[in-house]
Amino acid sequence: MLEILRYGVILAFCVSVLTLCHLIIKTYFFNKKPLYAKPQSQPIKGILYAFGKGMMPWEKESAGRHLLTYLGGILYHTGIFAALFYLFMLVIPFHLGSSAVFILRIIMFVGIFCGLGLFIKRSIKTQLRRISCPDDFASNLIVDVFLFLSLSDTYTIRLRSLFFAVAIVMFLYIPVGKIRHCFFFFYSRILFGLFYGRRGVLPQKQR
Repeated sequence: MLEILRYGVILAFCVSVLTLCHLIIKTYFFNKKPLYAKPQSQPIKGILYAFGKGMMPWEKESAGRHLLTYLGGILYHTGIFAALFYLFMLVIPFHLGSSAVFILRIIMFVGIFCGLGLFIKRSIKTQLRRISCPDDFASNLIVDVFLFLSLSDTYTIRLRSLFFAVAIVMFLYIPVGKIRHCFFFFYSRILFGLFYGRRGVLPQKQR
């Protein structure tokens, strides 16, 4: 049964990636308008800004006002990537040393703490709760359960079947839920950098 679930994880991951690529291609050709203005700068500068200085909280109005939430989000996503890395090491399979597992445990534990904190904040703050939809809560919970089971698996394999099953659900949910932002984030930042870099708007010139 465990071997079937392992192949199920691989299949679900492939389906998720292919579906996300299909969505990317669709959005790329959706209502694309030609640009007639002459380029004012090099687009690559905008891309470097988008993935560099543009990621800093003081460059973002909302993040600059909520530094703890910004930091929590970074740690949360770091924990998710650590859990995904651990999952892929199991699926390949590849044996991780005790030191690597110890580091992953710390990162995943912090990720769980931050994920639950963000979930609680969204639940109790009136403004956030009003602008949230069921997908916001479902995405958070699915990932939190995935993180918890990933952390648990580093201590015991008794829940590994459940861990693989939740991973399958998460991968299949990614293209249809909010979690797909993990894929669209890089695509959107590239488009952001290309457009504003070409116009010479970003990065801003020092006066």
